[in-house]
Amino acid sequence: GKPCTSHLSLLSSFQRLFYLCHKQEASIEKITELRINHNITVSEVRLIDEKGQQAGIVTIDNALEMATIAEMDLVEIAPQAKPVVCKILDYGKFKYRENKKRHEARVRRKQVEVKEIKFHLIISEADYEVKLRNAVRFLNDGDRVKVSVWFRGREISKPKIGVERLQRFARDLEEVGDVEQAPNMEGKRMNMLIVPK
Repeated sequence: GKPCTSHLSLLSSFQRLFYLCHKQEASIEKITELRINHNITVSEVRLIDEKGQQAGIVTIDNALEMATIAEMDLVEIAPQAKPVVCKILDYGKFKYRENKKRHEARVRRKQVEVKEIKFHLIISEADYEVKLRNAVRFLNDGDRVKVSVWFRGREISKPKIGVERLQRFARDLEEVGDVEQAPNMEGKRMNMLIVPK
């Protein structure tokens, strides 16, 4: 027959508990993967000195003493190795370099976005300036800009004015962007794509 609902509920609770414990262990492991100085609990380590030279397998006390003499930190860089590998280095500088590397990797991974600027065929000078400033900001941030002129009612019969509007916009952005896609009609709007220089 059908399994008891309470049993299913109990099983579900155990599954949730297991998941939470597993998740917590993973996060703790991630936080503690780089132990330093007296947080390193093993009795001996394979040591790399402050000059990057192999110093062989030494006791943790000897390794800590060498780090103190060098006025640096003892950092566990390969906790899974047997014995674990430690290096004498300036932990503050090491963290700074690692954070900088991660930041640069994030910047490289950042997907280039396409921002859209829209305005109607008839636009006031003040509104135009606002749109222009936004486009400059997007291009300076490394994003592409899709500029769209929307036509209302009978304006659709005046595509030439739309082209002129977009060409002026492109001229006003020529110091920060280049036209990748010339003005073209799509239904009731005319689009142009500008990319950062």
